[in-house]
Amino acid sequence: MDPVQENSTSPSEFIILGFGNHPELQLFFFGLFFIIHLITLTGHLTIVLVTSVSHSLRIPMYFFLRNLSAIEILYILVIVPNMLANFLSKNKTISFVGCALQMHCFIALGGAECFLLAFMSYDRYVAICQPLRYAVIINRTLCFQMLAIAGLSGFALSLSLTVLIFRLPFCGSHAINHFFCDIPALLFLACTDSPVNEVAVFIVCVLILLIPFFLILLSYAFIAAAILRIRSAEGRRKAFSTCAGHLVVSLLHNGCAIFIYIRPKSAYAPDQDKVVSLVYTNVTPMLYPMIYSLRNQEVQGALRRVLGRKIISWVS
Repeated sequence: MDPVQENSTSPSEFIILGFGNHPELQLFFFGLFFIIHLITLTGHLTIVLVTSVSHSLRIPMYFFLRNLSAIEILYILVIVPNMLANFLSKNKTISFVGCALQMHCFIALGGAECFLLAFMSYDRYVAICQPLRYAVIINRTLCFQMLAIAGLSGFALSLSLTVLIFRLPFCGSHAINHFFCDIPALLFLACTDSPVNEVAVFIVCVLILLIPFFLILLSYAFIAAAILRIRSAEGRRKAFSTCAGHLVVSLLHNGCAIFIYIRPKSAYAPDQDKVVSLVYTNVTPMLYPMIYSLRNQEVQGALRRVLGRKIISWVS
């Protein structure tokens, strides 16, 4: 047996260091990210509510947006409340099982989001490149099938990756230099530098991140070619506006994730990763509703109608 593994321990808990090197800013960080958290939840809950009750938004595009917002809500709830609690707490520990569960949930939800974004790009491809067949191809059954595939794929790949990482031997410090149980931070604590483990982690990350992102780029290559064939400038503008929000969200989501996870262990930079992850898990989810839905005229109209009905019911 490897002597390193003989001296390794299976920790009962980890310490989440977070941003403990700036104790004087903990209260400020709590207030700032608590406000961001509330804005994010409000935006995504609004999209889920409006797209659920409005009959005019019961089409595949808004079905996908509703479920994307639902996934995003669960994703930030896995990470942000614990991060906020650690800003105010002196006890920043998390159990071994709790850490594994947190990692599994955020990878599963993040993976499901990657696959769902890829399916949404296919939806936009059919809408723009094959509009006459759209209602036949993107039917209710296919929508639920794509949602199920996204969820099950994210769960299965997350489970395999989580088991792989938490079977590694940990030794020495059990302090995670991050604000949640992230993949690079846990790999950095492992006692082994086995290339087999790194390759396995890399393969799973490729399946979750690079393949869906490649499919998104491929879909938009066909979409761009179709838009350029539209003769009128107004027609091109309308066609592009239907998919611009999704494209921006896909680039933000996949770009940040690929930067963090598709690289070797030797390139791990804790402080840099924390900043990128902070943006990835807090700031960009806050922007998503404004990018892909709340600036959409159909969603705005549906929101006004829903709020109008609520106000009338309260008055009466």
